[in-house]
Parts: sequence; structure tokens; C-alpha cells
Amino acid sequence: MGPSRLAILVHEVRSPVAALSAIRETLETRHDEPEDRSELVRLALAACVAIERIVRDASVAALDLHPVDLAGLLRDTAKAAELRGGRVRSRAAQNLPEVMIDPVRIRQALDNLVGNALAHTSGDGEVVLDAHVEGRDVVLSVTDSGPGIPEEEHARIFEPGVRLGSAYPGSGLGLAVVKAIADAHGGRVTVRSAAGEGATISLALPLEPAQPATTARSS
Repeated sequence: MGPSRLAILVHEVRSPVAALSAIRETLETRHDEPEDRSELVRLALAACVAIERIVRDASVAALDLHPVDLAGLLRDTAKAAELRGGRVRSRAAQNLPEVMIDPVRIRQALDNLVGNALAHTSGDGEVVLDAHVEGRDVVLSVTDSGPGIPEEEHARIFEPGVRLGSAYPGSGLGLAVVKAIADAHGGRVTVRSAAGEGATISLALPLEPAQPATTARSS
């Protein structure tokens, strides 16, 4: 039996809630320029929108497609993770086209990938987000400098509830959600890793996706 929608919901709201908490702490303890405070407020509003959407549409297959600036999406993901104490850097190919995706769902996927990468990266390691075009796909990748994933586990890590060891936190749902979001977009998830060499998990999304079978309900 797979995880319940409630279990997935509880898992998925953790990232935006943690982002809001980190933003609040930053605003209380730092005296940034107005432009910096405005950026934090923008990130906070995005986290609130994500929480509302995740709660309203619990199924990760429910999509609301929009043309999205992926470079900006990666920057926001990295910034939110940095506010929570992670060492995260984003980079994107020049002239990256806008892509028709569900920005909340893809942000969910990226948050899960970054959280997983940080959990497997030592304190002085860095997580890197990347976006580039390969053929008819745009590829979003998250790379860590952790212990790596044995090849025989590459497919199994996307199964609900699977964890590669009790030493790492988590419920084993994050990567399963990533795969479900990729599938809903007509995309795919791949792993490039070997034991002791870190890991890169990539989300390939079609530049011209077919109309999804399931769309988000309008409020």
C-alpha cells in the first residue's frame, strides 16, 4: 500500500513552512536594505502561495501550467535553502527559454531534491542547481557532494518509503513525489552517481509538453 494523501501533504508543506520560518527569523535579526527586505517578502508570499496550492490540490498530478523563467525559479529555490542554513548555488544556461510547467509543482520537486541533497552532504559541501537544454528537453539538475548512490539502488530510491539508511532523516517520500511530478509533466527523472562520488538527480521536462490529463481546479 502506498503513502496516503495526508502523509504526502504533511511531507510537502514542510519546505514552504520552513522557508517562512527562516524568512521571519532573517527579518527579525538582520537590518537589510529595503530592496533586500522586499526580496524576502516576495519569497514569503511565494511560500504562502505554495502552501495554499499544496493543501487545495493534494494530488501532485494536478497541474496548472504557465510559462516560467526557470533561472528565476532555481534562484528562488537556492535562496530559500540558504536562508535555512544550506550551502546552495544555482546556475542556468544563457538564453534559457521559458517553459510551460506548473511552477508550484516543479518548485516542490526542486525543494525535495535540494533537501535530499543537503541531507547527504557534509557541512562544508555545496549543493548545485543547474538548468540547461538537451535536445527537446530542459533539464533541471541537483548535484551534491555526498557519499553517492550505489547503481543497484538508482531505480529503487524513487519508490515511496525507500530510504538508503537510517543515518539520514526523512520519510522516503520526497523522491517519490519528484517522480510523480515529472510523470505528470510528461518528463522523467534520472540519477548519475556512484558510491563515494556524490550524486546528480535530474528532472527532464519537454520543451513542448502535451496537454496534461489532469489540471488543477480553479478556485
